[in-house]
Amino acid sequence: MAIRSNVTGAGRSRVFTGFRTFGGALELALDAFVHLVADIARLRHPWRDSVDQAWFVVTVTAVPAILVSIPFGVIVSVQVGSLTDQIGATSIAGAAGGLGVIRQGAPIVAALLLGGAAGSAIAADLGSRTIRDEIDALKTMGIDPVRRLVVPRLAAILFVAPMLCILIIFMGIAAGYTINVGFQGGTPGSYISSFASFASVGDLVVALIKTEIFGVIVVIVACQRGFAAVDGPRGVANAVNAAVVVGVISAFTVNVVITQLVAMFMPQKLG
Repeated sequence: MAIRSNVTGAGRSRVFTGFRTFGGALELALDAFVHLVADIARLRHPWRDSVDQAWFVVTVTAVPAILVSIPFGVIVSVQVGSLTDQIGATSIAGAAGGLGVIRQGAPIVAALLLGGAAGSAIAADLGSRTIRDEIDALKTMGIDPVRRLVVPRLAAILFVAPMLCILIIFMGIAAGYTINVGFQGGTPGSYISSFASFASVGDLVVALIKTEIFGVIVVIVACQRGFAAVDGPRGVANAVNAAVVVGVISAFTVNVVITQLVAMFMPQKLG
């Protein structure tokens, strides 16, 4: 009975800890957005810090985005081309491959890159500052760590995330086009016309919105885990690992919800 009681107590403790962490992340996100809007309205936003952070995110994600999106586009094109060839619907290969890249591929790849590269770097930086008591020093001097450290990173992600998504979409569709036309016997006109018949501006807008949401999730989780780092370098490593895992899993979970909502309220239409 004592063992069962201990196990139950440990389970409840984990649940309460999870709820506290989730609530802290929501509070951090709300504070960051309030400060961001207020600073921009008052012309007090540290644009130089945001530009530096944006450039850093670009440098760590641009090349991997290209290297990932090309094989992703090739894989989608090969699989879709093989299926459409078997059922005699090669004319829609461009539409199927392009929609797969736009609706799901690009936002998911962007979330992986932002979480793995940008999120880990943010968590490592803030975690290192936390264990060196720099965050407490800022608070002692009357400087809000959220406004000083989180807001510039949030602004940078909001700016870079849609551009990263567009880059992935362009490279993925270009790779799919090359494979379909060059190796699967497709024609340029058929590929482009089928893609234009199915794809719409709404698909691109949804992809960009999803990527923005994923970027916000990644940066908020990374900042929250960085601020919560304890126990020296080991705690920083744990914070980085948690930031990547939790950020990516949270983005994927939100993606499932958004995909279902889009399917319900924005069903796919031909033409």
